[in-house]
Amino acid sequence: MRTYRELFRAPEFTPLFAASSLQVAGLTISGLALGTHIYEETGSPLLSALAMFGPSLAQVLGATLLLSAADRLPPRGAMTALAVVYAAATTAQAAPGLPVWGAFAILLCLGLLASVGGGVRYGLLNEILPRDGYLLGRSVVNMSAGAMQIAGFAVGGVLVTALSPRGTLLVAAAAFLTGAAVARAGLGRRAPRAAGRPSVAETWRVNGLLWSSRHRRTLYLALWLPNGLVVGAESQFVPYEPDRAGVLLALAALGMLTGDVLAGRVVPARWRPRLGVPLLLLLAVPYAVFALRPPLAVTAVAVTVASVGFAASLVQQERLMALTPDELSGQALGLHTSGMLTMQGVAAALAGGIAELTSPATAVAAMAALSVAVTLALAPGLRAAGTAAVDPAPRPPGGGGGTRDRESEAGPAEVRLRAPRAR
Repeated sequence: MRTYRELFRAPEFTPLFAASSLQVAGLTISGLALGTHIYEETGSPLLSALAMFGPSLAQVLGATLLLSAADRLPPRGAMTALAVVYAAATTAQAAPGLPVWGAFAILLCLGLLASVGGGVRYGLLNEILPRDGYLLGRSVVNMSAGAMQIAGFAVGGVLVTALSPRGTLLVAAAAFLTGAAVARAGLGRRAPRAAGRPSVAETWRVNGLLWSSRHRRTLYLALWLPNGLVVGAESQFVPYEPDRAGVLLALAALGMLTGDVLAGRVVPARWRPRLGVPLLLLLAVPYAVFALRPPLAVTAVAVTVASVGFAASLVQQERLMALTPDELSGQALGLHTSGMLTMQGVAAALAGGIAELTSPATAVAAMAALSVAVTLALAPGLRAAGTAAVDPAPRPPGGGGGTRDRESEAGPAEVRLRAPRAR
């Protein structure tokens, strides 16, 4: 699968694409509205950052308690129900008189559910597309996310001014409801990818199985840490430039969209494994200019160029899927999404704390420096993961539906045992 036309001809891709886009639009608009509202109420950069990115902190709880549901619930029903819950919760956040702690309590609940939602969506994407179509499909979904973020931040900024933050939250709730209707009407009925009931024990068992591979561990860390730290830097755009934060966030989304186009459609497949580390470095290095407090035009260019580096996640996800059996794809991708968003929440809190002690500009530069340091530490492991061999032999009895590592007879390189693809 090499063209966008082929991609959109795939059954169920178009409604999945539309439902995912509406979900991102709702999250973008509601995040900007709530972050602005909390900053107006408290004047705190830390609380504003947590309002925009704090739900991600709850993802770690969802990943350890609920994530087995990603492969054990019917995808259409799960996506529809989750979108309806988001709409109801966002409407509740718009209620007059809701205290700040109440808004954060709702965010905590949404963060728990989001860990399941990511696994359901991206596991379904992996299921409806052929093996060679996943990266293109995920790049298009990411491109849509970038476009929705650009539009969402731009429209959200206008709506916050015209309607107030609470009125903007109601618009976001309408986007969630529309996404629920699209998922219900457009997706077909599918059985869960894995048998059995969701449970905390099953979540822990499969997470341990996924984490047991050295190469997958490295890929997960690369998917979680460097970009999470950069998102922590982005969380300071509101206190750094209160009147232009929407512009900077929209430009960051534009850069991300550009990177996804290049990685998914332009860059040859044989080059992609070599670009993971350079893209992660590109993601962080331009943010160093914030330490100098340059004019807005300079920071705008730096943010746009840096965000092209988010395409590194496509390279790493493609490799992760190559090292993971199909029946675990939903939980594997859900673990990626939950860990990534959790790290974004942690980084937002860290950046907010640094800004409280110093300044937003210093916090942005510090988070970028940490991202560079983490990338350089992970670089040797990423190169090894990019060349790991894959053994298509069936899993041995008692494998529990997962993968394991063993030493190759030719040397210490790890070999993956995986089930044949059930397509």
